[in-house]
Amino acid sequence: MAASSGRRYRKRVDNAHVATGISGAAGTPAPPWRRFAPPLIAAGLGIGTLALLHFRDPHVEGSYGLCPVYAIFGVYCPGCGGMRAMHNLTDGRIIDSLHSNLLALPLTLAFAAFVVDWFLRARRGQGWRLPRLSPVTVWTFFGLLIGYSVLRNTPWGTWLTPV
Repeated sequence: MAASSGRRYRKRVDNAHVATGISGAAGTPAPPWRRFAPPLIAAGLGIGTLALLHFRDPHVEGSYGLCPVYAIFGVYCPGCGGMRAMHNLTDGRIIDSLHSNLLALPLTLAFAAFVVDWFLRARRGQGWRLPRLSPVTVWTFFGLLIGYSVLRNTPWGTWLTPV
């Protein structure tokens, strides 16, 4: 009867035994080194970058090459002065850091908060997640970024140009 109805029947296979040895599969928590490795690597890369910028001064002409946007178009991009800002920040000169790039300090703090949240979630056995931002927040951020870029390249925004 089943052959005459034209239906094909698939044999069900029980694959539950296959994934038992994989960490993190089917309720088995991943070992701590595996949960903590990604946020610790991100934190290490951030700290390593700050250490490099602290010991190799980006204020020295040509120490890190040229900004491609400034070299090609002759305008300051939102990131121009960011390395100098981080160098000033690691030297404890917060005002000079803000003069080099107004966005560098808040974005660094946001990155640090993201990595700390990632580490705490890993500690609880949860996966990482991107921050939940409303579309209004995202578009406002990009609008401010574009406004910052335009303003720092006009005569009215000379106080925003990198020092």
